Amino acid sequence: MNQHPNRSLLISNQQTIVTREQVRAYFHETADLYEALFKLLKNDEAYYVKPIALRHPLIFYYGHTNTFFINKLILAGLISERVNPQFESMFAVGVDEMGWDDVNEMNYQWPTPAAVKAYRANVRQVVDALINSLPFNLPIDWDSPWWPILMGIEHERIHLETSSVLIRQHALQFVQSTADWAPCQAVDVPAPTNQLVGIPARSITLTKSADYYGWDNEYGQFSADCPAFQAAKYLTSNAEFLAFVEAGGYQDAQYWQEEGLAWQQYTHAEHPTFWVKQANGWKLRLMTTEIEMPWSWPVEVNYHEAKAFCNWQAIQLGKPVRMPTEHEWYSMYEHAGLSDEIIAGGTNANLFVDHFASSCPVNQFAHGDLHDVVGNVWQWTETPIFPFDGFKVHPLYDDFTTPTYDGRHNLIKGGSWISTGNEAIKSARYAFRRHFFQHAGFRYIVTDTPIEDNASHYESDKQLSEYAEFHYGDTYYGVPNFPKALSDFAIQHFPSKQTKTALDLGCATGRATFELAKHFDHVTGIDFSARFIGLALKLAQQGVVRYTMVNEGDLVSYQERSLQALGLNDVANKVDFWQGDACNLKPQFTGYDFILAANLIDRLYSPRQFLNSIHARLNVGGVLMLTSPYTWLEEHTPKEEWIGGYKKDGENVTTLDGLKTILGQHFKLLQAPVEIPFVIRETRHKFQHSLSEVTLWERIR
Repeated sequence: MNQHPNRSLLISNQQTIVTREQVRAYFHETADLYEALFKLLKNDEAYYVKPIALRHPLIFYYGHTNTFFINKLILAGLISERVNPQFESMFAVGVDEMGWDDVNEMNYQWPTPAAVKAYRANVRQVVDALINSLPFNLPIDWDSPWWPILMGIEHERIHLETSSVLIRQHALQFVQSTADWAPCQAVDVPAPTNQLVGIPARSITLTKSADYYGWDNEYGQFSADCPAFQAAKYLTSNAEFLAFVEAGGYQDAQYWQEEGLAWQQYTHAEHPTFWVKQANGWKLRLMTTEIEMPWSWPVEVNYHEAKAFCNWQAIQLGKPVRMPTEHEWYSMYEHAGLSDEIIAGGTNANLFVDHFASSCPVNQFAHGDLHDVVGNVWQWTETPIFPFDGFKVHPLYDDFTTPTYDGRHNLIKGGSWISTGNEAIKSARYAFRRHFFQHAGFRYIVTDTPIEDNASHYESDKQLSEYAEFHYGDTYYGVPNFPKALSDFAIQHFPSKQTKTALDLGCATGRATFELAKHFDHVTGIDFSARFIGLALKLAQQGVVRYTMVNEGDLVSYQERSLQALGLNDVANKVDFWQGDACNLKPQFTGYDFILAANLIDRLYSPRQFLNSIHARLNVGGVLMLTSPYTWLEEHTPKEEWIGGYKKDGENVTTLDGLKTILGQHFKLLQAPVEIPFVIRETRHKFQHSLSEVTLWERIR
């Protein structure tokens, strides 16, 4: 058993071997804690009245976590029968609070709390029976049948916290206090004066150990050099934030970013949402009660409010003030000498519901010369969540993180008083929209280091994703990657000793450009599509590209491809990409030793113009490589511009005939044409298989 309750289950460790009984105990401990939370609702009506308009009523969240269990276990093939198909549809999909002005007016015929309680009891029996009968083989990892069981447990622990926030936002008439959820009594402790603590420079490497269960976004690798900075000793307290409120900070637009100002103007917020203004002062709303304002407790705000305070504080201090980035939070964690083992093995943090059902004074739990590096309240960071290198989605929960890779969901770190399980470990990465409320506050830092931009999203444009997969993805039906095959063919048959510069015309998303750079000193890729060029540029600059692939209908899979995995990391500095028109190239694109025009000529509006002028871009003795399936279509090329594929004077004119006629003045054909196949994936069950004819032409004059 865990030494202390509500710690994440240690599933892989040299000294400790997890047992079936530990998993069962962790499951029941989680379910019991979740049930205890909903005892804070005073009556049945409390389950149906929405605490906030943008979320489902609490009856949904009461049933949702067990519906999740059943749906994932069926998806994993671990069970075959549903417990209640109606519930497992109704309670399946929650509401992501994507906007503060997106009001969901859908009406549901919700069941009674008693019916949901009975359903939860039935699901508990199903899961318990599965835990008892499933073969217990170690290690427990992504591929283990035990992983979806842990997924269901940790998912319920997430909703323990998010449901507690909704309860906190409920009208007081719908909630009641219980002995299990008693708040901190240290209300009149004086707020300490904040001061700055020096955090030295260090290198940060973020990885995920196998010791604990993890969500998909925790896996992969990320490294960064973190310069020195100064951090506030304490989380920002209610007293410290009051100065901002009293200075008119909510009304002064200069402190607010554009998104934050829009939120403030829409909501007309004048103070933190859990502050209650009364004629004789302030109170603080906790889960089930309002208390006299504890000025020494951390203020709880969204990112926009925290950012506005930092901008105001920067003026007060005359120094650059902001919140830490993700890796700066890790730097503070290391500075404090913390580890998962230290935190889980003791009680020196307001975490795991060890102490209170609320925050507590910001100077109660010291972590080195800082306080509350973990626990008390979550800490907003400046980092929009992004995927680490090597990120992959878990097939059982492919939309856990990917929708948040949009630059609009910021990471929170450190956990709060009610954070348990995975939420409370060092590697946890939870992100919310910046207007969202959790049990979250912030710590400010002083630094002139700019905020890193790691924002990344999954390209969802169908055509662009198809070409990304065509260039950088898997091979299908044994057909080699086409751009690489072309590059390999070109290099194998390239007769010239001059290998300084090459031009990849119609480069699309750029794979051949990178491949040619293994042989040439510099390669330029040009394509008419700015979207294609943008993806190629991103790959050259960041080394990784991410995109969705359509499986069927609205179902997609998520892909990550990197130059490193393709053996192209060392050539990124030898390529450049430009948007351009192959029929009207700018003067600077000239003097090349090799030009590739792959599957281009039958997509040009004037291939004759292109072929009549291309020699001027190539050095004498240089080689032009043309490839095409010769699929002439009037929607791309007027018929009078076709190079072949028509009859003249009653005789067939092939494209090769036309090429010989047009290019013969300046080129000689080096060898007989060859055919190279290619496959384009459209969906999981639909592929295009084509043959491209390849010709090599040497410029002779």
